[in-house]
Amino acid sequence: LQEGGLALLLHSFHKAVVNKKELECLVKVFYSFMEKGQKRSLYEGLDRSEFRNVLHGVFGMTDDLLMNRVFGAFDKDGDNRISAAEWVEGLSVFLRGSFEEKLKYCYQVYYVNGDGYISQDEMFDMLKNSLLKHPVEEDPVEGIKELVEITLKKMDYDNDGKLSFEDFEQAVKKDRLLLEVFGPCLPETEKCLEFETLAFKEINNEFSL
Repeated sequence: LQEGGLALLLHSFHKAVVNKKELECLVKVFYSFMEKGQKRSLYEGLDRSEFRNVLHGVFGMTDDLLMNRVFGAFDKDGDNRISAAEWVEGLSVFLRGSFEEKLKYCYQVYYVNGDGYISQDEMFDMLKNSLLKHPVEEDPVEGIKELVEITLKKMDYDNDGKLSFEDFEQAVKKDRLLLEVFGPCLPETEKCLEFETLAFKEINNEFSL
């Protein structure tokens, strides 16, 4: 990025990225991943496959459905590419995000159908995706339906059978363990610390994993 673009990013994310040097490091890491990707203009951004490789290789994420949803949460303009600005904004939540920022991010990951709510069908799909990795003897479908009902009883404050952001926010603030109730969409603290150690070590060092 040119100096002007870097200054704009720094102004936008100064609360999460402490200083200009850290911002430069994050942008440098972004372009190092771009260079390892497909041969195209470095200004186009990371595509879905390349971004998933980063989530898996760097942050230890393994769930295909959730990685796709994380991609959607990062991709603010919906162009199916992660730009440098979107990269910095998303990583600012991963690395230095406040509880409120992480709450909004998690809801964005879980909420994908555009109608303003997380529906029972969406809850079912996400819980099914998570639970079927751990086979049980009972009928998994019935078990997941019961979990949806339990989740609604705990989180659906206006009793309309679906979760608005207000429902989600109220429930999570009351019980923070509900933050990732539909699946892990934030990297583990250890992975974030490992990333920071590498990314912020020295701005002129080549980042390699």
